[in-house]
Amino acid sequence: MRLRVEFTTEPFDLDEAPAHAVVARDIVTGAELDAVDVGPFGNTAEGDADRVLGAVNALLRESLEAGATRVSLQVNVIADAGPEKPGAAAGEGDAT
Repeated sequence: MRLRVEFTTEPFDLDEAPAHAVVARDIVTGAELDAVDVGPFGNTAEGDADRVLGAVNALLRESLEAGATRVSLQVNVIADAGPEKPGAAAGEGDAT
């Protein structure tokens, strides 16, 4: 199973990344996840369920220890992209 996690840590500081945000960034970039995108207002990463859940565990524990007062996160299951169905090509079967 593949998962996508989206998260933010607070409090925000637009002038300099707070320690808790740096810790969270380091955890997701070091967790061997796919499609990691970190930014000032939200972060996302995708990967194998075990790796994502391990990263979320570390992210929660370590960012709170580093001063986060709130961690908001959402975890979604990513549907497997199975083989295309026959006849599903664009325009196939159109009556013109």
